[in-house]
Amino acid sequence: MNFKTTGIDLSWSNGDINLFLPLILTLLGFSIFWFVSHSEKIKSRFYDELDSENASIKHIIFTKHVGFVSMGVLPAIIAFRLMPSYSLADYGVAVNADTRTLTIISILVLSMLVVPMAFFSSKKSEHLLTYPQIRVKSWGLRLVMKNALGWTLYLIGYEFLFRGILLFPLVSEIGVWPAIAINTAMYSATHIPKGLNEAVGAVPLGIVLCLLTLMTGTLWIAIVVHIVMAWANSFSSVFHHPDMTFNLKK
Repeated sequence: MNFKTTGIDLSWSNGDINLFLPLILTLLGFSIFWFVSHSEKIKSRFYDELDSENASIKHIIFTKHVGFVSMGVLPAIIAFRLMPSYSLADYGVAVNADTRTLTIISILVLSMLVVPMAFFSSKKSEHLLTYPQIRVKSWGLRLVMKNALGWTLYLIGYEFLFRGILLFPLVSEIGVWPAIAINTAMYSATHIPKGLNEAVGAVPLGIVLCLLTLMTGTLWIAIVVHIVMAWANSFSSVFHHPDMTFNLKK
């Protein structure tokens, strides 16, 4: 049987891996996190053995660790193996003395913007249906620290994947703005399940973080600002939730 084709060239070019692999790693890394964190079977293992509050704590912290591994550790191992020409510094994990001032100023300015935004948006009743993700009535110091560390680990992995592996190699292969467009589209898409506001809000933030990452050559702005935003959102939600309180002496 003779099948006709368009004759398109399907040969593998030298630079294709630098475009193909980051996209696949981003899709797989986030998908693993998403399906594990939303697995009712996995969730039930926590809730079947523990009371609802302890189950909520352990389940959410577990998912943050999964995100760190699936979007940080595993993509790094695979990328270093299949793209050996790229080092950690090439993905933005470096200290750049030349751009230190821009990095510090950007972190301060963006943090001063996102903290009030998180505080006021957390007043909305629909927001409090989802946040804070850990559903515990009394937040002691130990829980505050666990939540902060969980978000920190998760977002280090997240930003290493999105603003590191998914950004720098694509810029080298297809240019700055096409790379930013792809990066922002995928970044925004990961927020769609959280609602229209977060998906739309991720677009300008994604563009800004990509630009600043490229301008400084490091991930520190994206990592720190994202962590600050997550902490502000989480703890503002506890503050505004009618059934939750802080008890830091506990």
